[in-house]
Amino acid sequence: MSAKKQKDTEDPPRGVLIEPGWTGTVRDIDPRSTPGFDGKKKDGQQRLTELDAPIDELQERLYAQSRATGEGPSVLLVVQGMDTSGKGGIMRHVVGGVDPQGVQITGFKAPTRAEKRHDFLWRIRKRVPGPGMIGVFDRSHYEDVLIHRVHGWADGNEIRHRYAAINAFEKELVEAGTTVVKVMLHLSHAEQGERLMERLERPDKHWKYNPGDVDERLRWEEYMDAYDKALAATSTEAAPWHVVPADRKWYARIAVQQLLLDALQGIDPQWPAADFDIRGELERLTATLD
Repeated sequence: MSAKKQKDTEDPPRGVLIEPGWTGTVRDIDPRSTPGFDGKKKDGQQRLTELDAPIDELQERLYAQSRATGEGPSVLLVVQGMDTSGKGGIMRHVVGGVDPQGVQITGFKAPTRAEKRHDFLWRIRKRVPGPGMIGVFDRSHYEDVLIHRVHGWADGNEIRHRYAAINAFEKELVEAGTTVVKVMLHLSHAEQGERLMERLERPDKHWKYNPGDVDERLRWEEYMDAYDKALAATSTEAAPWHVVPADRKWYARIAVQQLLLDALQGIDPQWPAADFDIRGELERLTATLD
C-alpha cells in the first residue's frame, strides 16, 4: 500500500496514546507493531519524505509569526527511551527536516555539581522553547523519575513529589502557549541487544558504545516498571504520553513526525502581515532595477 493511499484510508501513525488514569503496562505494547500504518518500510520512508514539506512550512510560519510580535506559541517535543531506541534518528530524520534556526535541541546529561544545588526542574526551565520555537529534549526531566527510581537515588515519596512537580510544570507550559508532545520510544530487549552488538562489531559505531549501557540493560525489567509508573502518573489531558513502538526505526520516525505535524496543525500559525507599504516598496524597488 502506498503512503498516500494509507494516509487517506486510515488513522495516521501516532503510536499508542496513554490516556490519563492509565493502569496498563508498556509490556503489552508490541515494540515491532506499527499502529495506524499497515504499509511496508518503503511506504513509511515515502511518507517521511512526503510530510517534510508541510512540516517545514508550518514551522517557518510559526517562527515568522513570533518574529513579528516577539510572542506566540511554541512546541516542546520530549523524547525518552532506553539506550539505542532511536532518539538520534528522530533528531536527524524528523526534526532535521525543518529550518534549524527555529529549533533548539537539548540533550540532558547527568546534572553538573552546580545544577545539583538547584531543584531538578531548574535546568529544564532554562531550556524550554521561546515563542515561535520548536524545542526538543533528547532525554529530559523524566530521567529524574526513571533512572533515579531504578537506582534508588530518590525514595518513593520524592519520586511522587517529582511527578506532581512535573505535571504542574507541564501544565504551566501549556497554559503559556507551548504544545507539549511526549514520546516514549518503546524498544524490545532483544532489539536493543542487536543494536548494541552492532555498535561493538562496527568500527564506525564504536564511538556510540558505552559500557554503562550494558549495566543499565541488566536492569531492564526495573526500567519497564519505572516507565509504567511514570506514564501512569504524568500522562495528563494537558500533556499526554504516546508510546511509539521503536523496533522498526522507520515506523518510529513517521509516528513522531505525525505527532509533530499534529502539534503544528493544532497551532495553525499564520504568515504575519506586512508592517510596511507593499505598493510603495514595490515602486521604490522597481525604480532601482535596470
